[in-house]
Amino acid sequence: MARSIKADDIQRLVGEVLEPSRWLEITQERVNQFADATNDHQFIHVDPEKAKQSPFGGPIAHGFLSLSLLSYLNAQDAVLPENLLMAINYGSDKIRYLMPVRVGKRIRSKQKVLEVTEKKPGHWLLKFDVTIEIEGEDTPALIAEILSMWVVAN
Repeated sequence: MARSIKADDIQRLVGEVLEPSRWLEITQERVNQFADATNDHQFIHVDPEKAKQSPFGGPIAHGFLSLSLLSYLNAQDAVLPENLLMAINYGSDKIRYLMPVRVGKRIRSKQKVLEVTEKKPGHWLLKFDVTIEIEGEDTPALIAEILSMWVVAN
């Protein structure tokens, strides 16, 4: 559940490690829907029988599917300022896919606040170090530096 802070405390978030999100199962249905949405129907994602013959031993999620789930996963236990008008995905400085997520596995995100910069009054740019963990695996699915712009009413 999101935790609220005063706008004056936003800069104090630097270095804070947030609670991990809840686990989310990556289903074949979700992978197929993502394939339809992005027109990426490569067999390693959408053909379980053919994917069994691949080095992955079965279907895997698209890397961009895992990345796209960060908005949902990170919002679960976010720290947000009072009077937040909106939080905007501002981009990323780094994304690395380290391990494929096999269909049927569960993932969760972990976040650490790296930087907080007030760009103009009420507009805060935050950089988060984010990891998507795969349940039961030592290597994460991905690591990223994600940017978010918070617009706070004064």
